[in-house]
Amino acid sequence: MDKHIALCKNAIVTALGKPAKDFTKDDIIRYISENGIEMVNFMYPAGDGRLKTLNFVINDLDYLETILSLGERVDGSSLFPFISAGSSDLYVLPRFRTAFVDPFAELPTLTMLCSFFDKDGQPLESSPEHTLHKACAEFERVTGMRFEAMGELEYYVISPETGSFPATDQKGYHESGPFAKYNDFRSLCMSYVARTGGRIKYGHSEVGNFTLDGLNYEQNEIEFLPVDAEDAADQLVLAKWVIRNLAARQGYDVTFAPKITTGKAGSGLHVHMRITRDGRNMVLDAERRLSDTARRAIAGIMKLAPALTAFGNTNPTSYFRLVPHQEAPTNVCWGDRNRSVLVRVPLGWTAGADMCAVANPGSEAGDVDATQKQTFEMRSADGSANVYELLAALAVAARYGFELDNALEIADRTYVDVNIHSAEHADRLAALDSLPVDCAQSADCLAAVRHVFEGGGVFSPGMIDGIMARLRSYDPAEAHAALKDEALMQKLVTRYFHCG
Repeated sequence: MDKHIALCKNAIVTALGKPAKDFTKDDIIRYISENGIEMVNFMYPAGDGRLKTLNFVINDLDYLETILSLGERVDGSSLFPFISAGSSDLYVLPRFRTAFVDPFAELPTLTMLCSFFDKDGQPLESSPEHTLHKACAEFERVTGMRFEAMGELEYYVISPETGSFPATDQKGYHESGPFAKYNDFRSLCMSYVARTGGRIKYGHSEVGNFTLDGLNYEQNEIEFLPVDAEDAADQLVLAKWVIRNLAARQGYDVTFAPKITTGKAGSGLHVHMRITRDGRNMVLDAERRLSDTARRAIAGIMKLAPALTAFGNTNPTSYFRLVPHQEAPTNVCWGDRNRSVLVRVPLGWTAGADMCAVANPGSEAGDVDATQKQTFEMRSADGSANVYELLAALAVAARYGFELDNALEIADRTYVDVNIHSAEHADRLAALDSLPVDCAQSADCLAAVRHVFEGGGVFSPGMIDGIMARLRSYDPAEAHAALKDEALMQKLVTRYFHCG
């Protein structure tokens, strides 16, 4: 059996004996018929970034064939702000490769993610998932390479404080139980996400932990493996859905909000990127150094970084997180293993040493291809983002680096190898461009370069207009006042607590 199938937690993959990417309509019908499936759910990402659900009872094989082949109508005006009620009907069609057995359904249920189509039977130009598809296709057309990604999904778990084994404030990184209270909950979440097809790298408790108004807040993280960016977005939205559902069943509250309160770690959605050709990671060169390919992509991100906040930091609380000394970026720069920068090139197994043999004397030398692990990481985005739009914007920005004649010069100019927030490096910090400080500035930055995101037909003008209108609908004066008024900040945090 294929090594990727042998240990897969997706029940449909193991039953059919084939990878999910190869699922066909006949496969889905066969699995439903042979495994007592009574319901089919369609799920699809709307304008608010959350998954919506449509339920079907399987009446007979003819009906099953119909919904799998033709999909169903939905009211687009209730899903997207750019669609009017006067012409609102859309189709949703399931993507068979996303099929999984719903771990929460009382009745045996098979669930699939869907794509949107317009009245003419064409992919909806402004839908989030199709925008990402276009961005990846345009990246491949221009560069001849594939754009891959994975997310680090940070979130807080909240429940009444018990007073037992209190964790050290803001020292929760990789903490073990009993000082970390929700390790078992996180492990259960990871297991359920794997059942939906998510390719998880690992999970752990994060820095943030504190008590507020009798409630214990503990930050956790689940990190994924690099896959095609379209699959990465599907996995992230499903992971949020899983975590929220499990929390609701166990009596916890969960938030992916970028900031909870002042002085405590906010939650980001760091995105790691990888560029491949014929399955080979192009981020490193033949000498295992960061390649010019990667540096060009990073240069594109540097050039468009202020505008990227329009996709990754979408409500006022996002900008409470982008402050110095909180391991969140504030300036346009990149570096190696440096958590004060916007784009970080993490430690990447490039030394060539067999550490396994040192840790395990007598063991044979390993032959794992370590070059596949090297990525570069965008650190500004947070859980308020619509992940399809965010990854699409990053694909555009990375592609843009290959279209710039001076990309390598930009990469050299924006590289830093120091902590830019240390007092002794104030002059280096002063020379760097800054990220926007509120939603209105973010909209202005996007407006200045919108032609780049609309290039190649990736982002529709209507989608860009909608993103800017939403950002400008927030009152920047209120957000700036909240930085000096704890009560007002908590009011805003409550308002956007379940964003994304």
